[in-house]
Amino acid sequence: MNYFVLGLIVLIYLFMLAGISWYAYRNTKNANDYMIGGGNMSSTVMALSYGATFISASAIVGFGGVSAAYGMGIQWLCLLNILVGVIIAFIFFGKKTRRLGAELHAKTFPQLLGSYFQSKSIQVIAATVILLGMPLYAAVVMKGGAVFIEQIFSINYNIALLIFTLITALYVISGGMKGVMYTSAFQAVVMFVCMFVLLFGLYKALGMGFSGANRALDSIDNLVPSQLASLGHQGWAKMPVLGSPQWYTLVTSLILGVGIGCLAQPQLVVRFLTVRSSKQLNQGIFIGSLFLLITVGVVYHAGPLSNLFFLKHNGQVAVEYISDIDKIIPAFINAAMPNWFTALFMLSILSASMSTLSSQFHVMGTSAASDIYADVVRKKGDRSITSLVKIGVLVSILISYVICYTLKEGVIARGTAIFMGLCAATFLPAYFCMLYWKKTTAKAVLWSMLAGAGASLFALLFLHQKEAAAIGLCQALFGRPVLIEAYPWPVIDPILFALPLSIVVIVLLSLLGHKKGQKSA
Repeated sequence: MNYFVLGLIVLIYLFMLAGISWYAYRNTKNANDYMIGGGNMSSTVMALSYGATFISASAIVGFGGVSAAYGMGIQWLCLLNILVGVIIAFIFFGKKTRRLGAELHAKTFPQLLGSYFQSKSIQVIAATVILLGMPLYAAVVMKGGAVFIEQIFSINYNIALLIFTLITALYVISGGMKGVMYTSAFQAVVMFVCMFVLLFGLYKALGMGFSGANRALDSIDNLVPSQLASLGHQGWAKMPVLGSPQWYTLVTSLILGVGIGCLAQPQLVVRFLTVRSSKQLNQGIFIGSLFLLITVGVVYHAGPLSNLFFLKHNGQVAVEYISDIDKIIPAFINAAMPNWFTALFMLSILSASMSTLSSQFHVMGTSAASDIYADVVRKKGDRSITSLVKIGVLVSILISYVICYTLKEGVIARGTAIFMGLCAATFLPAYFCMLYWKKTTAKAVLWSMLAGAGASLFALLFLHQKEAAAIGLCQALFGRPVLIEAYPWPVIDPILFALPLSIVVIVLLSLLGHKKGQKSA
């Protein structure tokens, strides 16, 4: 590896980001610009920014590593990402969201919910859930970027994390939403080109074609490690055994949690508020779908096939050769691809991480400063709000940075699924009813959000074994790792407890409230 060349490429990349950020800063005149980009973004910028925000380092590094362990079944998540995350999101959620946002002059997702249902409590609770839950998601994205930098540059993880965080913080704080969207659109192009090249380089590294590689993958079922086979793993070209622990993890936690949870991601919803009309959303569907197909589709394909590469060159499949699944994709790229591609992939990881982090930091900053402090505690003008949001962004960065140091190995994909599941259970019923059910009452929304968030937290602490056992609260209080030890309860993801409860609460309370004559939004 020529570190001088690699460093030069990264330096040029950072200068380009600095130039884009400076342009955004010069064109950010007021709070409307800083929070929703002035509401006049083009379809291309919006779609690319949406895709880059959607696909973080957790998708490439974390879920890529998961695919190396679990196999091609993770491709169902790619399908849901496109169908639900883009097509359904843009057509059935985006258009109505944009119109409501314009009518209510909403600049954030919590503000949109609170204004529509005329409830500051709803706004504050939504913002609080974001502030409490999103730092975990931001931390796993930070970890994904830092791990890759550590692997490629062979530098200390702490230094990699610090550099990565400082660079991202600089252009988010200075440029606001315009800075976030312009840079993430540029980063999306880098990611797309990199993954497109990887699609062809992957088979060249394996020394076989598409069908040959997939037949070879199908022929090594007998090499599945015993600890994975005992959990239901049948091979990297097959789904796990139906009803097995690995099936529940793959289907309920990763595929459903992320595939459905993406509809209620605050950092994605706010993208719908940045365009002038529904025409931009229609035009963005193809761009967003193609972007996700290439980016996540390729890396979810590369993960399982990396087992063939490591088996050929190191005598072991990926999950045996590399114990930390978060390091499988970085190690595979570093070993299998030419140096120039490693540099390109490095830029892709930086782009994926920075684009998602910038949006997360921006959302957390606006939730703290605008949705809670400025709107509820103190009301000031545009300049004051903008300054408060910048402070909120800085605080959110520091919190996420600290959390990143507490994360263990193999946590990137799971941390992403936890946050997306939390958003689905807390926000999705309220968000859907706001758009499509006029009988919904503010009281029903309030209790639905509390029920969804509370049930998610309860399941994580007392029901789902991976988190409950690691946290240890259930063990300390009740003397056992989970409350219900009978299979399959310990492996069922919290979203399957929390989302149905949230739906039932909002429907029942709205119907009862409507009969009693309570005010509907």
